[in-house]
This record gives sequence, structure tokens and C-alpha cells, in this order.
Amino acid sequence: MADFRRVTDRLSVSPQITPAEVAEAKARGFTTIINNRPDGEAADQPAGAEVEAAARAAGMTYVHIPVRGMPTPEQVDETRRALLESDGPVLAFCRTGTRCINTWSLGERAAGRDRAELIELGAAAGYDLSQVLPG
Repeated sequence: MADFRRVTDRLSVSPQITPAEVAEAKARGFTTIINNRPDGEAADQPAGAEVEAAARAAGMTYVHIPVRGMPTPEQVDETRRALLESDGPVLAFCRTGTRCINTWSLGERAAGRDRAELIELGAAAGYDLSQVLPG
């Protein structure tokens, strides 16, 4: 069973998913998948194109925003735009889910969302955002 971690009603994050887990994401109501993992990070990692093909075959939107280390302002903006344009819940994944929630939380903070609330949402999903978000 996939490790989809709910952050908000609109966003869940996950460690690496496989093409087979795309069907589980669809069954759970996700309409968009954001892949924040660059191809080739690990030998056992499925190619982004494989996950994309499974998502498209399931009728889902697929967005690839590869993040290495901390996200750039452009990657934060791209992620925020993908979330706003999605017609339903979004599942974002990378190796552990950390880059996904970091990228999302930076966008939310820049848009004015309360830092303490974001840290609390991150903690509930199993991530520590206290060092990521500016005070």
C-alpha cells in the first residue's frame, strides 16, 4: 500500500510511487500527480515517463517539476500554479516526500499563510518544516 500523507484536503505528499500505485492514487480521488523527483537519482527509481504514462492512461494530469535540494522560486511558483489549476486533490511525490512539502510550504508562506499553521500541517504529515520556512 502506498504511503500517501495527507497535508490538506487539496494536497498529499508521498515517497516515490510506482506506475502501479498511480491506480491507487486515482482510486483515492487524486486528479493530478506532481513529480518533484529528477530522473536518475537512484537505480531502482522508475522513470518519470513511466509514471506519467500511467497517470495519463488513468485520465490524470501529470506535472514534472524536478527539485534538487531546496526548490527555486520558479519551482515554488510552478508547484503553486499546478495546485491552483488542478480540478481536484493533488498527490506530489519525490524520494521521501520532503522536497514536495518543502516546495508547497514555501509557496503557501509566500502567499501569506501562517508559518505556525504550515509547521503544524507538516508535522501532522510527518515532516519538520521549522527550518524551511522563514520566520
